[in-house]
Order: sequence, then C-alpha cells, then structure tokens
Amino acid sequence: MKIKAILFCLLLAGVAHGQDQKMDRFIDELLRKMTVEEKLGQLNLSSGVGDLKVITEGEGRLDYIKQGLIGSAWGMNSQKAAVEESRMGIPLITGRDVIHGYKTTFPIPLAMSCMWDVEKIEKMARISAIEASCAGINWTYSPMVDISRDPRWGRVAEGAGEDPYLGSLIAKAYVRGYQGDDLSKENTILACVKHFALYGAPEAGRDYNTVDMSRITMYEDYLPPYKAAVEAGVGTAMTSFNVVDMVPATGNKWLMTDLLREDWGFDGFVVTDYTAINEMIHHGLGDLQTVAVKALKAGVDMDMVGQSYIGTLKKSLEEGKVTEDEIDRACRRILEAKYKLGLFDKPYQYFDEERAEKYWLSDEHQAYARELAARSCVLLKNSNEVLPLKKEGAIAVIGPLANSKIDMLGTWAATRDTTDIVPIIDGIRNVAGTNADVLFAQGSYFTEDSFLINRRRAKDQQITIDKQKSKQLLDEAKEVADKADVIVAVLGEPRSWSGEASSRADIGLPECQQRLLKELLNTGKPVVLVLGNGRPLALSWENEHVDAMLETWHAGVQAGNGIADVLFGDFNPSGKITMTFPRVVGQAPIYYNHNRTGRPQNETSYFTSRYLDIPNTPLFPFGYGLSYTTFEYSDIQLNKNEFSANEKLVASVTVTNTGEYEGEEVVQLYINDPAASVSRPVKELKGFEKIVLAPGESKTVDFTITTDHLKFYNSDLEYGWEPGDFNIYIGTSSKEVKSEKVNWRK
Repeated sequence: MKIKAILFCLLLAGVAHGQDQKMDRFIDELLRKMTVEEKLGQLNLSSGVGDLKVITEGEGRLDYIKQGLIGSAWGMNSQKAAVEESRMGIPLITGRDVIHGYKTTFPIPLAMSCMWDVEKIEKMARISAIEASCAGINWTYSPMVDISRDPRWGRVAEGAGEDPYLGSLIAKAYVRGYQGDDLSKENTILACVKHFALYGAPEAGRDYNTVDMSRITMYEDYLPPYKAAVEAGVGTAMTSFNVVDMVPATGNKWLMTDLLREDWGFDGFVVTDYTAINEMIHHGLGDLQTVAVKALKAGVDMDMVGQSYIGTLKKSLEEGKVTEDEIDRACRRILEAKYKLGLFDKPYQYFDEERAEKYWLSDEHQAYARELAARSCVLLKNSNEVLPLKKEGAIAVIGPLANSKIDMLGTWAATRDTTDIVPIIDGIRNVAGTNADVLFAQGSYFTEDSFLINRRRAKDQQITIDKQKSKQLLDEAKEVADKADVIVAVLGEPRSWSGEASSRADIGLPECQQRLLKELLNTGKPVVLVLGNGRPLALSWENEHVDAMLETWHAGVQAGNGIADVLFGDFNPSGKITMTFPRVVGQAPIYYNHNRTGRPQNETSYFTSRYLDIPNTPLFPFGYGLSYTTFEYSDIQLNKNEFSANEKLVASVTVTNTGEYEGEEVVQLYINDPAASVSRPVKELKGFEKIVLAPGESKTVDFTITTDHLKFYNSDLEYGWEPGDFNIYIGTSSKEVKSEKVNWRK
C-alpha cells in the first residue's frame, strides 16, 4: 500500500510538473510578443493611464483595455474588449471585495470567528465563491487576516480577532473555501491574503496610521496568519498601507521578497492596496516615479488604481532605473494567475446567469446564513435565566437597530440590496409565533451627533437631529415598554461605524442610546440587551445593570431569524469571543496573551502596574461566552509530569453538562513558559475542541502536546523550544481554566 501511495504521489507530481512546463511555454511565448506598454498594462488594475484620471467604467476605460493598457477590470464588456479587441487578446482578471458572502451575506468575519469552527467558515467561503463566480468575479480581496488587539480600529470587523493560532486556522479555511481544489473550475475564485503586513496594529487604533513593533512580536503574534494562508496555497497577496521597520510595506523588499517569497515560498502575485504606491510619497520616500521603482524592485506586481506603473515605469526603464526582466517577472506572475484560473481557455466562464439564478440567495444558502447568524452570537450575561425568552406574553423590541435592514449586513457587504434581509424585529415575530405579542418602538437615534449619524448617507437620506423628535421616540419607547412583560433593547453601531476608515475613539454606546436603556431599566421589567456592532464595545455600566446581554455583531442577511433562534432557545448559544472586551476604552489595546511585567499588579504594593480607577482585567476575556446550560470541568489529568524531547504529553479534562439544555462547549488549551531566554506571554492558545453534550452527559477531551507546541522565536529570530517547566491550562475561556505543571527535558 505504501508503494502504491508513493507511486501515486509521484504521478501527481509529474502531472503537476508537466502542467507547469506547459504554462511556462505558453507565457514565454506571450511575453516574447508583448510590447513594454502591454506588459505594463497587465500590471495596471482598472485605472487610467499616465496622468489621465482614473476611469472605472464607460468607453474611456474600454479604449484603454483595447490598447492592452489594463490587466484587471470589471464587467462583460471589459472582458470582451480585452479578449476580442486587444492585440494580444489577454483576458482580464476581475477582483471584488467578497468578504463575508456575495448575494447571501453572512455575519461579519469577526462574528464568524466566534464560532471557533473552521469547517463552517470554509463552507461559508465556498458558498461565497460559488455565488461570486456567477457574476464575472474570479478573484476576491479576502481573507483579511490581520491580528488586532485594539477595538478602536474599525477593521477588526473584517478579521478573526487577536489570537495568531486561531487566526491561522481561519486563514487557511478561507483560502481552501475560495480556491477549492482546482482554480480552473467555474465555481472557484482566487483568494488574496491581506494586508501584508502588520496592518492590524496601527498606533492609537487609527486606520492607515503608522505601525512599529519588534521583530519578535512580528514573528510571534502578527505574521503567523499570513504564513498560514501561504501554506494553504493562497494565490495572491495584498500590501498594507503601513510601514514595516519604517519602510512602507508596498516598497519593502525584505517583506515582499525575502520573507514572503524566499522564506515562505509564496509563488503568486502581489497587488497593492488602493493607491498604496502613491501613498509612499506621503511617507517621504520620493516622487511617483521613485516610489514606483521601489515597489517593483520590492516584489510588488500589480498597482491597484494608482497609475504609477503604467504612468512611470517605461520612463524608468529608458533611464535604466528598472530592467525589462523586472517588468517581465511581475507580468509573468499575473499571467500565471490568469492561466491557472482557466481564463485563456474560457474567458467568459465566470459570467453565468443560469448559475446565478440557481445559487444566489438559494434556500440552502439562506438556511446556512441563518445557522451562522445563530452560531456567531455570544451570550455575555444571563442573570436569573432571563434567556431564553418564552414564546408568549408581550415582548417589547426597542432600539434603532431593531428594524434596520441595511445595518444587519455590516461592513464590506457585496450587495446593498435590502429586499431579502431579515431585521431583528421580523425575526423575533417569525420565531415567536402567534402566542406572543411582539411590540416595536425605535426609541432613539443611533446618535445625536450630526456627523456620525449621516456618515456614508446619500444627500437625500441625510437625517436632521431634532430634539423634539428625540423626545417623541423616547416617549413612544416608554409607552411600548409599559405594555410588555419583557424588554429586548437592540442597540449598538450602524454598519457605517466599523470597517475601513471607521476608527472610533469612544467605543461605548452613544449617550442617546444609553438614555433609552436607562428609561427601559426604570420600568423594573427584565431587560435583554441585544448588541449589533462591528467591534468589541466598552459596556461596564450596561453589564452591571441589564439582566442579559447577547452579542450578535452584524449578522448578515438572515440576522433577524438567526438571532431570534438564540433568543427563544431554538438554538443554544455557543459562541466565544475572539477579541477581548475592555472595561473602558482607556485599556485599549488589550489582549489576553500579553507579556509579563516586572511589577505585576499587587494590591499590597504601591509601585505596581495598575490603574488607579479600574481593575487591570477586561470586562470579558478572550474565549469567553456563556450557554443556556452549564458545564463543569474536572481537574487536568496528565499521562505523566516529566517528558523528554521526543515524548508526547496527553492532557485530559472531563467536561460535564450540569444544566438542562443540550449545549456546545469550546474546550480551550493554553500553555505558558514561565522561564525562558526571552520574556514569554502569560498564556497562549495552543488548541481547542468543540464538543456537544446532552444534559447530564460527560465527555473526556484529550490534548496531545509535543515540543512543537513549546516553540517560540528568540532574540536571534531562531525558532525552537527550551527545556524546563511549563504550565498547562485547560478551560472554558482564557481566564477560567484548570492548571497543571509539567517538565520537558532535552
């Protein structure tokens, strides 16, 4: 059997080698026939030419395409112009921001990471690829795998949170889902890992701001998810806007060539983020011609919209600042991607109305969106078992998010069509049935700040804040609340407050929403706070006063139904947060796997690392999330306490469902190295298992641990492990764990 397996692998390798040779010969022949201008055109993503303004659609863009001066653009007319009317007939590659679904919009990525279920995320990406590939899209600017520890940064909504281990698993799942096992198939699309690199750590949590960190922090905490995507075979990578070691990523040869290609073996093409080459001018690296040269020599292949390559590289070639080999190298990588997508053979296969009609918002996809909306919810508090709600009596659903459709989509929704979106009020009515009287009131504006409330609103949709209207909304809410047995307050952020260019210095609920919540609490009736948002919020006051809190994020097209399934107990919440919730914004950045200080908090010492006005601890720690049932953990059982380098530790806990509902629990493994050559984090996630338990049922969860789990980067960036004692933690969150100590010898 082993011989047959080896022969089969050799056969596959031979076939792959033959395919590579065929592709190389094809592209060699193309490059020999192409002019310099046409080669530079392949490096130009849907823009104008030279100093002409950017053209994204219309006849002007088609003229450029016919001249072979654009290599990536959108639409059937563009593809026909490229294939049928340009001299070389090279098809276009078409990229779009398909981030969490196409027509069927799923919960935002941060929400889905809270499922701790990589298989379900992979299936979501597969569905996204199936739907997007019907619309002419063959390339997605996803996954965004930036690790972030600062909830002020708006783009945390697009990532998987703060942990590099979990983030790496999720990065691979996205790549597998989008790209499948054969990029030439009509229902697979090219993935693009972004933003390379370190984009999730901007100073002050402000988007596009500078980033500065040690190499150890890079390698330990921020680089792993990008590397994981490369290991999964991601076809493209996108540069980030920030500096890395004080050199902008888009012009950073160490990052784009030495690390990405030579160390990690990435063999796809690199595209800039929107006008990132041009922005190196503002970083202080020179004029447009100079920074374009830097980007090309760094290993950046395609210029997104900035016109720097198409506008300046021919002049740089004539002046000897770049070589034609360098231009050919970038062009070849882009042509290879088009070849692997099958575009040279079937340039129109991604335009398919029949497939679109079959798959867009299909019943199957909608059902899956509803399931993920429920699975992404995190139960933060449930005093006196207020939840699940009973499907009877009068239920008041109050808040500016309760009847909002568009805000359910969250940031970077591929479609803004609200026809099929289920808002929370409709979902509650759908699931509650006829025995419950579901009442509604808006209660307040999102905010009474004129700028914030109108952000990204069209002129004809602008809202004028009216204090009389504010009072009217509040009075209506109080009137409705008085008629109810229980109140569901649906508060948080509209979709425009998170995502790109959407950093917030204050991440609490706006004053008018807090005022509404206080009035609802004054009724003395049970209040369930349902949160819709794109980032962790500071909710100390709310947590102290409301009876229950359910974090639902921005949950997608089936938000209302999925959230209602959780509220009424048709689905038992099992989500665990993947990003720490601070008590107040002043704690940010805050994260569980922080390094230790030489003066840890000590209540008996004056000179100690602490705040004077709040505890150091977060409001909700990484990995936290409640259920309608309860789980009890046994002490950790070890197969032994001392190990040599080649031995395996088996650490086990028995988890028992001690409540009345069947429930899912995420059992989490953390490790701490208490004495090493460099200071190590207080604990690091190294494994997890999601289990399902019926009431009264127990299950033993085993984690097999080797020295690979103990490895880290030292001051010389050598990756290895050091012998000594290690602390093993297993529990329901990063804070609530059982612990044991083991020793590993060389």
